[in-house]
Amino acid sequence: MDDILVLLVIGLVAGFLSGSMGIGGGVVIVPSLIFFMGFSLHQGQGTSLAFMSMPIMLVAASNFYKEGFVNVKATFLLVIPFIIGGYLGSKFSIMMPERIMRIIFGVFMIIIALKMIFTK
Repeated sequence: MDDILVLLVIGLVAGFLSGSMGIGGGVVIVPSLIFFMGFSLHQGQGTSLAFMSMPIMLVAASNFYKEGFVNVKATFLLVIPFIIGGYLGSKFSIMMPERIMRIIFGVFMIIIALKMIFTK
């Protein structure tokens, strides 16, 4: 029962952060599944990707669309390369040892955080 509650809270927090700041899967869900649920990095990645389907994202994106904050042309231009990149990235991740992926993931998050903090 505790795991169910933890997953519900992770989902709620990730959904809120995704809807309010555009972050969720990689920044909130994957680390949360690792630290609070004991998932491996690969399990966290796979689970995060599995539940983030288009219908779920459309609910959040529709609010931004209604307010004029969605660039439809950019969205369509991003879809196909995103699918291809997602496929290739998942193949790459599965091949890599978890320890290496943790280092890559952590360094990437640090770089993004520093860029966000120190860029105007």
